Amino acid sequence: MNDSSWGAPPQHGYWGPSDQGPVQGAAPAGPAYDAPEAQQTRPMPIVPDVPAYGGDQDDDRGAARLSGPLFRDESPQAQPYDQSYGQSYGQPHGQSYEQPYPQSHEQSHEQIYEQTYDMPQSPPPQPAAQQNPEPMPDAPQPAPPPQKKSAGRDLGAAIGVGVGLGVVIIASLFVVKAAFVGVIAIAVVVGLWELTSRLQERKGIKAPLVPLALGGAAMVVAGYVRGAEGAWVAMALTALAVLVWRMTEPPEGYLRDVTAGVFAAFYVPFLATFVAMMLTADDGPWRVVTFLLLTVVSDTGAYAVGWRFGSHKLAPRISPGKTREGLLGAVSFAMVAGALCMQFLIDDGSWWQGLLLGLAVAASATLGDLAESMIKRDLGIKDMGTLLPGHGGIMDRLDSLLPTAPVVWLLLVLFVGSG
Repeated sequence: MNDSSWGAPPQHGYWGPSDQGPVQGAAPAGPAYDAPEAQQTRPMPIVPDVPAYGGDQDDDRGAARLSGPLFRDESPQAQPYDQSYGQSYGQPHGQSYEQPYPQSHEQSHEQIYEQTYDMPQSPPPQPAAQQNPEPMPDAPQPAPPPQKKSAGRDLGAAIGVGVGLGVVIIASLFVVKAAFVGVIAIAVVVGLWELTSRLQERKGIKAPLVPLALGGAAMVVAGYVRGAEGAWVAMALTALAVLVWRMTEPPEGYLRDVTAGVFAAFYVPFLATFVAMMLTADDGPWRVVTFLLLTVVSDTGAYAVGWRFGSHKLAPRISPGKTREGLLGAVSFAMVAGALCMQFLIDDGSWWQGLLLGLAVAASATLGDLAESMIKRDLGIKDMGTLLPGHGGIMDRLDSLLPTAPVVWLLLVLFVGSG
């Protein structure tokens, strides 16, 4: 090895005693820049070594360190730079140097310096986003506010529609009796349309609407004109028309469809015919008013008492909203209204007859509600239609009226006669 290994000319790098001049002798171990008075050796960049087990690299800052091979045939060892060294040379905090020393010892110190300090800067580490801690499962949760009892319908719309229907009924009753028969026929046809539509939508049952609508309207007129005899004949003809009409379609499901058609003919128009038969008496309009008033009062009493005091379910599998307390309210309201109506509205009527009439109306109206609820629950629907805001459809208002009509007609005939 000679002095030119690190760029120093010959005869430089080793000195003897100063009074004898420079004398070349045995070279001490180490590079040329270890001589304190070397004039022609070029200064080397300070390249710190990485401590073996950590430690402060700045403890001996300024001391010259080996940055290359001691001998030409010795390979340099790659040593990565530490983050703190970059800070000592003005490098921003948080940047790291991962470029190792050059593998070839023939690279100049300027190239090493450029490779060392021209490294791309990595972005500073971002602090981890703080996540909201989940509440403990056993932590006490605030109790929900108590829910207020609700009617489940738009009460304002229901009252408005009810008042409107009442005006139409009263006007047609006391102006022209035949007009009220027309109102009954229209209600029957709409109710049949709602019932057959829901049967086809929910169950695939095709009850023929055309013979039902024509036969239902004829049934109401026949009951008003010919009484009970006319109603029964019209009912039989309507059932026969349903059987024949269904023959125009394939036989699959024939028995199912005609059975549903006969049921619809009995359930809607035949029961409604008894209202038309009440109208034939001399005090017919007042009998109809008594029938409507007792049914509405019974429903109102059941709703009011059941909403305020109801706690024991009447038939939870059929109608969860009905309670035993509501049934008692319906009976009480209907008996009081029946006594008043029989005493002041019906000719030759008596208050005690009104009590019995009210009790029968409350029972039949409740059974009618339950029967309609059973049908809707079987079909999987809440209302039969949406024609009447706050009420649902026509059938949702006829549910308690239809089974009550023959009961009221029969009791009035027994109490005061048919005339």
